[in-house]
Formats: sequence, C-alpha cells, structure tokens
Amino acid sequence: MPVTSASVSVRDVLTRASAGERLSFEDALALVTASGDDRERVFAAAAALRDEGLAAAGRPGVITYSRKVFVPLTTLCRDRCHYCIFVDTPGQLQRLRKPVFMSPEQVLQVVRQGQALGCKEALLTLGDRPEERWPDARAWLDEHGFASTLDYVGHIARLITAETGMLAHLNPGVMSDAELRTLRPAAPSMGMMLETTSRRLFEEPGQPHYGSPDKDPAVRLRVIEDAGAARIPFTTGILVGIGETPADRAESLLALRDAQERHGHVQEVIVQNFRAKPRTAMQDVPDADLLEYATVVAAARLVLGPRMRVQVPPNLSDAGELELLVGAGIDDWGGVSPLTADHVNPERPWPHVDELAARTAAAGFELRERLTAHPEYLADLDRWVDPALHDAVAALVDPASHLARPAPAASPSSSPSRHSAADSASDSRDSRAESAIEGGIAVATGGVRRLAERAAADPAGLDDHEWVELLEATGDGLEELVRTADDLRRYTVGEAVSIVVNRNLTTSGFRAAGATAPDEFDLADAAAIARSTRRSSAPPRSAYRGCCRPPRTPAATSRSSGRSAPRLPASTCTRCGRRTSTTSPIAPASGSTARSRRCERRASTPCRARA
Repeated sequence: MPVTSASVSVRDVLTRASAGERLSFEDALALVTASGDDRERVFAAAAALRDEGLAAAGRPGVITYSRKVFVPLTTLCRDRCHYCIFVDTPGQLQRLRKPVFMSPEQVLQVVRQGQALGCKEALLTLGDRPEERWPDARAWLDEHGFASTLDYVGHIARLITAETGMLAHLNPGVMSDAELRTLRPAAPSMGMMLETTSRRLFEEPGQPHYGSPDKDPAVRLRVIEDAGAARIPFTTGILVGIGETPADRAESLLALRDAQERHGHVQEVIVQNFRAKPRTAMQDVPDADLLEYATVVAAARLVLGPRMRVQVPPNLSDAGELELLVGAGIDDWGGVSPLTADHVNPERPWPHVDELAARTAAAGFELRERLTAHPEYLADLDRWVDPALHDAVAALVDPASHLARPAPAASPSSSPSRHSAADSASDSRDSRAESAIEGGIAVATGGVRRLAERAAADPAGLDDHEWVELLEATGDGLEELVRTADDLRRYTVGEAVSIVVNRNLTTSGFRAAGATAPDEFDLADAAAIARSTRRSSAPPRSAYRGCCRPPRTPAATSRSSGRSAPRLPASTCTRCGRRTSTTSPIAPASGSTARSRRCERRASTPCRARA
C-alpha cells in the first residue's frame, strides 16, 4: 500500500527547516501534501528560505533567467514516453520533409539569429540514442562520419561556440560516465530531468514510462551521480502530475538533495508541471493542479535548502499564476527564447522577456539574465568548467556578479572574429560564381541555396541584387529556397500553424433599433454571433474533456424578433460522441453562420464541438 500521508505535523517540519535541519522522508511527505492553512505556512517558509539564500549569494531580490535558442538537433528517439509530442518516427520525418538530424548549417542559421537578439545559450535537446532504434539515424551518422548521436552533439556544441561565441547547454538524455567526460569540454553545463523515482511508472504496462529504457529511475540517478563525479554543473528536476504519488514526489526530492550533498554539482532543480498534449497516450489525463503543483515547488525549496536554485518554466503556467509560484520560493525561470519555440511544449509559447520582467517586478523581484551555468559555478571556473571554455565564458560573464554581461551579444554581421567580413565576401563570391543570371533569373541551384542560407542566418547581409535573385528563383532553385524557408520556420517558431476564427458582418445590414428583415441584424444578434464564434473555435487543452456545459443564453429563438430558428440536420458530436442537432440563434441571413450545436440527450447543454 503506497504511503500517501505523513505522520508528522507541518508546523514541526517548518520549525526544523527554519533551523537548517536536514528533513526526513516523513517531513518531505508532510510538505508535499500540505493543504489549507498549512499550505500557506509552507509557502511563507519557502519564500523566506529563498530570500535567505539570495541574500547569502549576494543578489537579494533577484530572479534569474537565461536568454536562449532552442535547437532540436533530432526528434528521433528510442523511447516511447506516453506524454511526449516532441518525437517523430522516420515516416513522420519524411512526410514533414524534416531531416533526420539538423545539419550544421541549419543549426548555425538559428543560433546566429538568436545571437543577434542577445541570446547567449544554445540549448541542444534531442531524443535518446535514436540510432539504437532507427536505422535511418544510424545511416545518417555513418554517412556524416559520427560514431554516435552524442558524438554529433559534441561536434555541434563546439561549432556553436567557435562560430558565435555562444555557450551550449546539453540535454541529450542518458549518458555514460565516459560520454559525460567526453562532452565536458564542449559545454559548461548539461542537464537531464530525473522526472520521478517511481518504478511503478516505469515497470507497469500502460504507465507513462513503460517501454522507455532511458526512463529507468536507477539509470537516471546514475547519470546524475556520474555528472557530479565529473564536476559538471548539472540541471535536473521532477515532473508533477504524470501519475506519481505524493510519496514519489518526496522521494524524488530527497534523491536530488542527496546527490547534491555528495557532489555539489546540481546547479538547479526544475519543478515542472505536467501539461497534456493532443495525439499522445496521455492526452486525456488532467493537467497538474495549480495549488498542488505550487505546494511541491515550495516543498522543493524547503527540502533542498536556501542555496539551491529552484526553477519553474514560465511558459507552462498562465501569466496570472506566476506570482503564486514566486511566492512558493522559486528563484529562477530557466531558459526563455525571444526567437525559437519550446519544441517540447509547442502549444505553450514563451513569455516576452519584458512581460516576464514586469511579472517578476509585480511579485517584488528584479529579473536578471544569467548564463547556462549558474553564478556559483562560474565563480570557480577551474573546478567546474573545462579550460577549453574559459575564454568563451569570460567573454559573456560579468566578473562581479557572475551573471550575464548586461550588454547584448554582438550580431553576426558586426562580429568579424566569429563570422568575418572576409568569410562573408567569400560566400558572396562563391554564390555569384555558381549563379549565372539570365534575364534576372538564377539558373544555378547552388547559388540560390547559398543565398537562401545566408539570408536565413543574416537577412541584413544580402544586398538588393541578391534579394532579387531569390525573388526570381524558379525550378530547382525555388525548391531550395522553399526548403530553406521551411526549415527556418520549423526550427524557430515550430510546426504549429495558427488561425483566427471570425465572422464577417456587413454593416449595411445593421439596425440599431432592431432587425425587421431576414438580412438585417442588431446588437443582440451580433452578441449571439460572437458567443457562437467563441464556442465553435478550437477550445483550450483543458476543454478536451467535459465538452457539454450549461448554455449562457437560449439559442433557439432570435432575441430581437422572436423568430423561430430553423432546425438543421442532426450529426454526431465530434467530442463526446452524442447525436447532435444544430440550431441557429438568428434567422438565416446573408453571411450569418452563427450556430450552436446541442446534444439531443441533453438538449439544454450546448456541446463545445466545432460546428
């Protein structure tokens, strides 16, 4: 029988935590299960402990973040996590025209754009060891001369720093001790979520980690231990809401605390809330409850102590919820990108940095930028960062605070040491040499491809003549242009395509005094159309369940004229499976499409399925 409640009082636990005592499993369980007034006490104690730690670190009242670009090096993976929408199969890659791995050129296109926006971190995220499941991945690596995916990760990380001066943060999944040590000279920090210590979620069929060899808690804990032995500043954390018990949460926090006490390398612990994704096995699992999630955040602070950096991802909570999380004791927002999507959570865009700063200020704190490794580790470079990276770190770090230098990073076009004017000129000469212009049309595909790649990396670097070459591309050249543009879209804003659901109303049909003819409408009719538009547009993820809700207004008759609305043919609700009929809230008029579907079994409750 799993343990779900503690036998100690929250008041006693908070007394011990305030005195700096090491908390037990029972103590941690009492914290993660706190509710009511006890929960408020836990929040207050966590916030006070966070403030104590920031003061000791010399930055009181500061919450940090890292300005980054997200580089999804490959979306192939050997695991089958039931909540993941990041991964693809080779067949899906082919249909989407996505490469098996991002090429170095594609990576640099994205990274240089991020550098121009002041980014200093390149987050390399990818699936675990795809070559051990997919022959396509093995074939690509062999063709390009790499022994493994991790070999390619190291190559790309070194390339990014050499070409742009930015620092890589590696998140490639499970690594051996030897692999960690091999990658250490390529990046000042690495990371891998523990997620949970629950073996049930890994071993039991139907659970989220079943069938995913890299999600074995013992394997993941070993990686965290090995990273400590290799003196690598390491980011890890837990997931809240994937089916774990309160005892699992308490045990996971204690495991991370123990690893930190042994090695001192856990630079931050992420407490991440589960968000269900469509088209996954867990799409109908409720999102993590906000108060329950915030309670685990506060418990993490109290278990891990004042010197640990506790992070929550700001894009996975609504803007109005961030102040609650600050009050629960966090002191870091993690990576935020002004350019790229969160490819792991594509439905949750990053907040704008200015907006995040305003929200942080509203909670009483100042937002400051840090580098991939936290200040405490950059203050002791010889111990924590490989000598190969010392110069790159020194170029970006503020020597006093060991946060990021306030000045933005130089753009590619103004940084000759990284991408010299001579290199650009050489690229331009090669492009012109390979492109013959007849009547203003580029007839050599290579010229268009090189121009498109340069435009993707540095749009301001092309002159008018070169833009004309791109605009007039045809045939194979046009295909290369489209492919480059598609890759740029994919690796920056992501795969999501947005739409706006609207209704067009002709002003000539508006009657302020009330509609009297079928092709007229008044304010009441316009309001009914707006409500129908809101109901028929795609609902948020939280509305995937319980689609039938009480109506806001009667929809069977027009409120202005009392005319009966015509009944349309019945169909099936695409969400709840019930037989539905459709009624129009106003008499049919030219351009009017406002409708409200109703389930026949519950005629008073409109179904929120799309019309």
